[in-house]
Amino acid sequence: MRIKFLFIILTVFITTACATTPVSNRSALILIPQSQEISLGKQSYDQILKEETESEDSQLNQIVSRVGQRIVAVSDMPKLEWEFKLIESEKKNAFALPGGKVAIYTGLLAVAKNEAGLATIMSHEIAHVIARHGAQRMTQQILLQGAMLGAGLSMKNNTQRNIILSALGVGVLYGFTLPFSRSHESEADQIGLLYMARAGYDPNEALQFWQRFSQVKDGKAPPEWASTHPADATRMQGLRNYLARAKYDYQNVKTKYGLGQTFKLPQPEPSPGKPKPVPGVSVEALTP
Repeated sequence: MRIKFLFIILTVFITTACATTPVSNRSALILIPQSQEISLGKQSYDQILKEETESEDSQLNQIVSRVGQRIVAVSDMPKLEWEFKLIESEKKNAFALPGGKVAIYTGLLAVAKNEAGLATIMSHEIAHVIARHGAQRMTQQILLQGAMLGAGLSMKNNTQRNIILSALGVGVLYGFTLPFSRSHESEADQIGLLYMARAGYDPNEALQFWQRFSQVKDGKAPPEWASTHPADATRMQGLRNYLARAKYDYQNVKTKYGLGQTFKLPQPEPSPGKPKPVPGVSVEALTP
């Protein structure tokens, strides 16, 4: 009788903990209070920034902030304490943490090429925050490990710290960002495409960005069945499926920025007597 009662209580608790994701309207199980999720995101963000070097390029910082603010203004969580940082690194990387903490690595700007390309990646990362994918992953890991339902999670606890960082998409082993699941990545693509369109950026550029990114990887990604991320062809096909709605929203916004400003990036000077270096492929947040 007692087991049956506990089962009923747990069933009711899980049922009431289901949330509906904006834009995609997908139901998601989230057992982590949003206040706790945001607190953990801020702690993780501060820790990462201590280990990285922020870019001093005032113009690029202004562009990153401008694009980010335009996107969050049309998002479903505009009142979060959003922060946008540009990290000086050749890594082609980007990440976002609960509470609206977003970072872009300068190495990714050469692939983005323009504001719309940057909006593609920033809206994707912002969508992870809006959909609360970090809290969903923490919920999954907590249930799998049979732990208390998120009670007492702390960055000070080494065991819990690893769970939190990997759930939020942050880990030391693969640079700083571990991938979300393929379903989360596809959902972030869907949400992000609509956000960039509503922010006034041409959604067609999202396909161009991923095409350029695919060329940069030069076929070095693992096969889709062995990856938590969609293959590039799968990702672009998914974006094409959402493109009609995004283009409709784009046509109806009052202010259109199109591709926006094209980046003028400093070109590295080759060492005397040596051939020009060939750009390599860095681990980044969007592919394995």
